[in-house]
Amino acid sequence: MPKARKSQISLSDTPYYHCVSRCVRRAFLCGSEQGKSFEHRRQWVEDRIHVLSEVFTIDVCAYAVMSNHTHLVLHICREKAQALTTDEVIQRWHILYKGTLLTQKYALQETRKDLSNAQVESVESTAEIWRTRLHDISWFMRALNEYIARAANKEDECTGHFWEGRFKSQALLDDGALAACMAYVDLNPVRAKLAVSPETSTHTSIQYRIRAAKAGKIPKRLMPLKGSSQQSIENSLPFSLVDYLHLVDATSRSISPNKRGKIPNKVPNILDRLNIGNEKWLILTTQFEVCFKRAAGQVIKLEQYAHNLKQLRVHGKHHAMRLFG
Repeated sequence: MPKARKSQISLSDTPYYHCVSRCVRRAFLCGSEQGKSFEHRRQWVEDRIHVLSEVFTIDVCAYAVMSNHTHLVLHICREKAQALTTDEVIQRWHILYKGTLLTQKYALQETRKDLSNAQVESVESTAEIWRTRLHDISWFMRALNEYIARAANKEDECTGHFWEGRFKSQALLDDGALAACMAYVDLNPVRAKLAVSPETSTHTSIQYRIRAAKAGKIPKRLMPLKGSSQQSIENSLPFSLVDYLHLVDATSRSISPNKRGKIPNKVPNILDRLNIGNEKWLILTTQFEVCFKRAAGQVIKLEQYAHNLKQLRVHGKHHAMRLFG
């Protein structure tokens, strides 16, 4: 039986999670079907992801918009949500939702003064609920999927479910699992033969990062990589842009049958640091969802995660021993 999302989130183990949403009955989100093109919907999804990254205190590490499903790697920032003022929480929430009549009055200085003390307390209580939602992955995915479903159903002039009932969530318990999952997500179009290289993979985070780098900028709507800004270590990914691009490029040349070249004799530095051999790395970045279900990482991390969530079984232990050592 599927477990509730809240029972799969353990911030004491990791703030990083891989989320996958698939269209119901494998219907088309994007792409073409029976002579009709849905390609413009990819931009809908990417634009919505960018909006949500600025509203929620959840960083987007990687994403890929495919023809009938989406991938996101997210980083939960609970401390950032807790540091927001009541005004900031309400302002963020009102970008997505109307809120209540009281919060609308509170948001305007000219009408706030008319609120009684009891009404102000009610607003603050409501803001606390919204504060919790701003670092909740389920609410992030809900704000993404409901928006796209409504837009797609309106365009198709139909009603009913557009997405499968629940999105899939995987906990990424260490740097190796995080790097492998991000590469797995960024290389989805290459594996599907929709692109011949990472930089030509449209509507992916890797293309977004590369375009920003070419312009000498840092992508505002993605979690920064180490050394790419003045961010503290806690607010950046644990590897540099150069290492990550080297890693993804080497991997793409190995898995894409349409791209010439071979794996360089020198394995990318990041693989040496993570102690993952090249053969095992290719398995991780092409079969990540097959090897791991609820969580991914080294065995000791999986065992601790299962213990913290009071799970009787350690899912993925065999693959963790084989692939992460």
